[in-house]
Amino acid sequence: MNSFSSLLQEHRLFQPPKQFSDNAEISSMDQYSSLLKEAQFDILEHWSKQAKRIHWFSSWNTILDWKHPKAQWFKEGTINASFNCLDIHLGTEYKNKKAIIWEREDGHKIELTYAELHNKVGRFASSLKSLGIRKGESVTIYMGMNPEAIIAMLACARIGIVHNVVFGGFSAEALRDRINDSSSVCVITQAITKRRGSDIPLYDAVFSALQSCPSIREVISKDLPKSDKQETPRFHDWDSLLTSHEVVCDPLHIESEHSLFYLYTSGSTGKPKGLVHTTGGYLTHVHYSFGLVFDPKPDDVYFCTADIGWITGHSYVVYGPLMHGMTILIYEGALNHPHPGKIWELIQYHKATILYTAPTAIRAFMSAGNQIPNAFDLSSLRLLGTVGEPINPEAWMWYHSIIGNERCPIVDTWWQTETGGIMIAPIPGAVPTKPGTATMPLPGILADIVDKSGNPTPSNVGGYLVIKHPWPGMARTIFGDDARYEAVYWSEFPPNDHHEGMYFTGDGARKDDDGYFWIMGRVDDVVNVSGHRLGTAEIESALVSHPSVAEAAVVAKPDEIKGNALIAFVTVMKDRPVDIQALKQELKDHVAKEIGAIAKPEDIRFTEGLPKTRSGKIMRRLLREIVSQGTISGDTTTLEDFSSLEKLRSSDEE
Repeated sequence: MNSFSSLLQEHRLFQPPKQFSDNAEISSMDQYSSLLKEAQFDILEHWSKQAKRIHWFSSWNTILDWKHPKAQWFKEGTINASFNCLDIHLGTEYKNKKAIIWEREDGHKIELTYAELHNKVGRFASSLKSLGIRKGESVTIYMGMNPEAIIAMLACARIGIVHNVVFGGFSAEALRDRINDSSSVCVITQAITKRRGSDIPLYDAVFSALQSCPSIREVISKDLPKSDKQETPRFHDWDSLLTSHEVVCDPLHIESEHSLFYLYTSGSTGKPKGLVHTTGGYLTHVHYSFGLVFDPKPDDVYFCTADIGWITGHSYVVYGPLMHGMTILIYEGALNHPHPGKIWELIQYHKATILYTAPTAIRAFMSAGNQIPNAFDLSSLRLLGTVGEPINPEAWMWYHSIIGNERCPIVDTWWQTETGGIMIAPIPGAVPTKPGTATMPLPGILADIVDKSGNPTPSNVGGYLVIKHPWPGMARTIFGDDARYEAVYWSEFPPNDHHEGMYFTGDGARKDDDGYFWIMGRVDDVVNVSGHRLGTAEIESALVSHPSVAEAAVVAKPDEIKGNALIAFVTVMKDRPVDIQALKQELKDHVAKEIGAIAKPEDIRFTEGLPKTRSGKIMRRLLREIVSQGTISGDTTTLEDFSSLEKLRSSDEE
């Protein structure tokens, strides 16, 4: 690491490689500056221009209707997401181009051209219509990383059904909660998905969840067990349904502000938030940002490792790449299974040109040793990206040197489920990069760092990362809870004499002397574990639901591989004799059952009491200090019982 560290100490700027810039659409800082000035001069005209780059059935009169905190973009226009991903390519040379290359960890492979994908999407849309599912109703998709999941998403979009994709790693209980909150009328699933050589029974989880999901009328499953074709709700086999509908469904003309999807993300108050993304603005933002950040070329093979259960999968596995006519490579399974170099083998075999993955994955590959990626031919790669959390400079340098062979620009992207698309990232042909920073906001994104009063902070002074003007890809609300949407995102910096209200990202950040943004992490109790945002309140609720637990507090501890590891402090019921070691494992398994394996605490520490303020609020800040540095240095004047600190220290030492 010494060579990496010396480069970091120099605060070195990495200029875009000349061979990349020569072929990039934006190939110089002059071109970048011109686009930036255009956006700053008239931000609404800038976004109108970007919207005109995708297909609309009818245009709009109003670019933006903004009444804090409600935004409507291109509201009179009509559009269709499925049409923009598929139909627009059918009259071009892309018709017979590969749209999807899919591989599963057992070696099974499928390829679909744009024409073939269009056919399957249209037939599945006809199938959904035949079941009586109508525009505006929601459908939950609970599948592995496979072509059927993408087909289901695009088929819903084709006829105005709102899709609600739930990550296949979530438990039956978490699935049930998301089905019920979204009032879904149908679940689309599969019998099993593959992960590390094991069969993950998704259908069984659906069947368990449905015992408490009264809104569900239909269930569609890939490889439906023959014994389970029940009548209430009605169960359908995917292949049989598709075979019985040979007619391709025409796309509906969808209003710009019609909901395209709901996507649930953890919140600091416990209950997951169903963020609502609408059609026209979202597609505009994703198309624009994908083009700027990934500089797509006709012969690219694009490999984003995100699952479609997360926003990255929606925006930059499905909608963004397909609108640009990309060939997308998707893998169902673990990236280091069935052998540690599987991801590099995929790149070598399929000649992937763009890799977009998470810093957690990069750190894991890095820790396995250079000999693994060095055993594969990665010369097809021309661009590398990171997503999900800030990347530490050492991992950035390893990615640059070992994977990119010092010839691939790295686009370190910052954005959120709430933003819909990338907000801060370098434009790879033009903007010099620095290890560990996402550089600058994309033109049209008015991001800043402010203090508690909303005033911009000086260079190298930390503050709150905010967005000062609406943008097309922004979530419109939390499904069924407008008040929560306003309270969570728009109440910290409400309108005043100086601004019309600012969106608070929940992240802390600073700007350096070059104006580059350095993301410092969450300022609330939503933590990032292996690229997944998890609400500590939701995990605490799962722990307390166990009969042996009286109280629980969950905090994050920095982790070299995962970014953060979850540490739970638990007090047990005094009247329940327990085996502490057995209970520790039991509680980890309980959290996995209630939420999913990704939410399992790394460690559980038992204590007689938790540090609380006089008003009864748990002082999680003190817990974070204990797990991260072993001591408490912050203010403890509001602490009610100082003896609880000694109990916690002894718990930590054990």
